[in-house]
Amino acid sequence: MMTLGSDRPADRRRRRGGALICAVTALLMPGSPPAFSQVPAAIAEMKTAEAARTDQPVIIDGRLDEEAWNVATVIADLHQILPVEFSEPSQRTEFLVLYDDEALFLAARMYDDQPEQVVAKVLRQGGQAWLDDQFNILLDPFNDKRSGYRFQVNPNGVWNEGLSRGGDLVQWEWDGIWQAAATRNDRGWVAETRIPFKTVSFNPENDTWGINFNRRIARNNETVGWVSRNRTQNPGISGEIFGLVDMDQGVGLDVVPSLTANNRRRFSSGLEDSDFEPSLDLFYKVTPALNASLTLNTDFSATEVDDRQVNLTRFGLFFPERRDFFLQDADIFEFGRITERERGSPFERPLAENARPFFSRTIGLSARGQPVDLKAGGKLSGRVGRWNVGALAIQQDAFEGIEEKNLFVGRMSANVLDESALGFIVTDGDPQSNSDNSLAGVDFRYQNTRLPNGRTIESDVWYQQSATDGRDGDDDAWGARFWMPNSVGFRGGLGIREIGGNFNPALGYLNRGDIRDYTGELGYTHRPTDSYIRAVYAGVTSQRIERLAGGLQSELTRFRLRYENQTGDMLSFMAQREQEGLVQPFEVSRGIVVPVGDYSFDLYGLTLATGPHRPLVATVRAGAGTFYDGDRTSTIVQLEWTPVPQFRALAAITHNDIELPQGDFVRRLVRLGIDYIYSSKLSWVNLLQYSNDTEVAGINSRVHWIPEAGRELFIVLNHNLEDPDLNNEFHSSFADLSVQYRHTFRF
Repeated sequence: MMTLGSDRPADRRRRRGGALICAVTALLMPGSPPAFSQVPAAIAEMKTAEAARTDQPVIIDGRLDEEAWNVATVIADLHQILPVEFSEPSQRTEFLVLYDDEALFLAARMYDDQPEQVVAKVLRQGGQAWLDDQFNILLDPFNDKRSGYRFQVNPNGVWNEGLSRGGDLVQWEWDGIWQAAATRNDRGWVAETRIPFKTVSFNPENDTWGINFNRRIARNNETVGWVSRNRTQNPGISGEIFGLVDMDQGVGLDVVPSLTANNRRRFSSGLEDSDFEPSLDLFYKVTPALNASLTLNTDFSATEVDDRQVNLTRFGLFFPERRDFFLQDADIFEFGRITERERGSPFERPLAENARPFFSRTIGLSARGQPVDLKAGGKLSGRVGRWNVGALAIQQDAFEGIEEKNLFVGRMSANVLDESALGFIVTDGDPQSNSDNSLAGVDFRYQNTRLPNGRTIESDVWYQQSATDGRDGDDDAWGARFWMPNSVGFRGGLGIREIGGNFNPALGYLNRGDIRDYTGELGYTHRPTDSYIRAVYAGVTSQRIERLAGGLQSELTRFRLRYENQTGDMLSFMAQREQEGLVQPFEVSRGIVVPVGDYSFDLYGLTLATGPHRPLVATVRAGAGTFYDGDRTSTIVQLEWTPVPQFRALAAITHNDIELPQGDFVRRLVRLGIDYIYSSKLSWVNLLQYSNDTEVAGINSRVHWIPEAGRELFIVLNHNLEDPDLNNEFHSSFADLSVQYRHTFRF
């Protein structure tokens, strides 16, 4: 059995240099909270381990009884990340590292003195396994501290995987082929994984990867890990594993044919059509670090439906990408951190995403969200030296009067400094109109996760300019932001974004134009020790949006006070003041119009949420205040019941009662779900969503079978019912039944 290998001369020099930098900088940054008093020495050490190689077979069954595991590297110098960073864990854990020619094997022995208390609620593949006990793996194959992969397994052997998008953000929609299994015993539980070298991109000339591990103990909301700072793990906050040589990716070709049978019926017209369509996806590793992909006759009928949202603003909503083809290497196309802030962001996502130059949901979907055929698409993405490169070309079929389109996106960025990047982007084509459109932009993203006392700072600056037929001048956008996302003590930052009135990212996302957007946050997190309370956060956030021609468009200032206990139960209070400047009448509901004018209104809210590890998870949010020149009360109740892993029920209602001088209305959204999970490979998921705004009830029923990683069968039924006369009599309006099977052949 191999032990840790952290005494290479280069590592000793790096640790001594890091310790000196930290010590000098600490003298220049007084006022550190007591919670960080023991952090500097732990931060200064770069943890490394040597990977053990085997030529013995390994069967992924969650048992670790093969002879190969006897020579694995064992990582046991672990500490608590939550609740008290760098303290002793409550349970013993060992992480194991092994590899052969074709794959990296990572496993964990997670001992528990109360094995019957291990939380394993989720059995459905693709379910919310973060609710359970977990084994998490963070891989940074290029060791560039900026990008990578995240793999997760729960005690039922349910796996999730995602792409690191920088900082703490993970794009969980990414779908990679790997194997995982878990078993439980009277000493705790064991997880075993196999990550093929065909699944990840890396530089074969570099024998050192960034790597990190953690274990979550759900019942007491505890996280145990290898390397952390500021209670965080990400590509910039990881250890290293070295000695990875002679890794084989084979030919590097994945051939993914699929067959889809579809039947659609529109009840109002009586029209019904059926089709049987083959499609083909090809993925080829030009080099171990550079991926080429091709899609032909693409069908997205098996993609999960969007969660419906309530909108009480006069601006659009944001729905994330869910389609596998576009999610492959999606992190490379990220620009300027124009994306959702880190988890728990106080800013609304449509505004955080505003002015994004490339957003793949504009492709293959109409403005009404209906699928549009893609004849063919190709993508080249990956890394060449310190350069991150991405190119996407799509041929979109004609639809609804829009001509057939050739669409292109190109993205390049260079890794600079230790954790930062400088890049540019170009797009060409407009998938939603017959106009010509192009865009070019440049961005610089700065990150430093190695400041004294576990502090992290992020900063970004970007500029874009578009060119659209019939729009001249005022067609650029720019932004800058400085952020300190600390999990203890003070956190906050400032941002500014300006978007010209003619700026048009036709292949991107635009929520509002002709504005200047200011954001700011200042908050403080206190984490007491030896207390029933895990954390207390108090903070103020503010966002002000002005029209470039002058005058206020929107402003929101929010105060939050949040308590969390040691088991994840949460109580929070919120008070906010909004201001809106209407230069045009706003039809807030059918037949109810708010006149032009300046408005100020308040909202006060209270939220209670139980810990996600419980069989019954409840979230209750109540609010009351004013709304424009009237009154508003709002209630959100969500109940999720998982009595056994084979069954899950969801009931959620969002209710807004608005009283205005122009009239009263109620905005209501209901979601009901029932899941039957036969095993981690076979599930039947049902979701009903109803909104009284549209008077449409949508039913989505989805059978998902995964006989093994890389093979999937979907049976999907979508059925809409409408009440056009508003008399509470619903009639079928649309039905769609799809059966799709896809199989990945790897060479």
